[in-house]
Amino acid sequence: MVVGVTVMSVEVTPEPSRPALVAVPSPKRARRLVVLGDSTAVGLGDPLPRRGGWRGVGPLVAAALGVEDDGYLNPSFTGARMRCVLTEQVPAAVAHRPDVALLVAGMNDTLRPDFDAACIAADLTEVIHRLRDVGTTVIPVRFHDHSRVFRLPPSLKRALSARVAELNAAIGEVVTREGVPCLDLDRLPGAYDLTSWSVDRLHPSELGHRMLADGFSGLIAEAGFDVPEPVSLTCSGGVEPSPAGHVGWLVLKGIPWLCRRGREFLPYAAVIMWNSVRR
Repeated sequence: MVVGVTVMSVEVTPEPSRPALVAVPSPKRARRLVVLGDSTAVGLGDPLPRRGGWRGVGPLVAAALGVEDDGYLNPSFTGARMRCVLTEQVPAAVAHRPDVALLVAGMNDTLRPDFDAACIAADLTEVIHRLRDVGTTVIPVRFHDHSRVFRLPPSLKRALSARVAELNAAIGEVVTREGVPCLDLDRLPGAYDLTSWSVDRLHPSELGHRMLADGFSGLIAEAGFDVPEPVSLTCSGGVEPSPAGHVGWLVLKGIPWLCRRGREFLPYAAVIMWNSVRR
């Protein structure tokens, strides 16, 4: 007896694969913050009421991160150059063992006759290495073209612009090689508005410091840290210098500073002028 068997083909559609769930790490808490550098790091341009002294970018970032008073350190001082940061400020910073270090230095170097971009790059590299050895995220800055803010004769303007460009190129090479975040001041919205600058046009105003703090906070967040209180760009708590204060600063501080830096910077500017004449 022959039995016929019919075989039915059943097409099975595979169940679509589900994408693998990727765990997103929670933001880290930055408990210790250090600010290194020159007079901008000190906070000049953002005076405090009643108590006197300066506030500036450091306390604004500390407040944004929720850093307590004993977790904040600022060994910066006016006139500091990159070598000063390395030799005089970094030891205290390393002892503090910060989670984040902000670095604003290099502009004073551009005004000195012994300016050496390669030496600045080497010093910056060493600053990053020493702080990274204690687990610190270091965030330096590349600078704006300050000749667009501070009124100078055309020849001096070209000279300063050239120096700043050389400085930025050196800093850019270091941050690329070391893989660290860097705040580009030239790209900050409003960086060249006069409201961002104090009366001397050398240091940020309260608004300018808030802009710096906001830029730093953004990079800190991108580095994986929690920023529970974003920086406000609304000015409050500072002091608006009076006209008498403007004049006093110009006579007692501004003109002497220009004389000192001018004597050191003019030889370099003269070379720029001579090259311009030859071209």
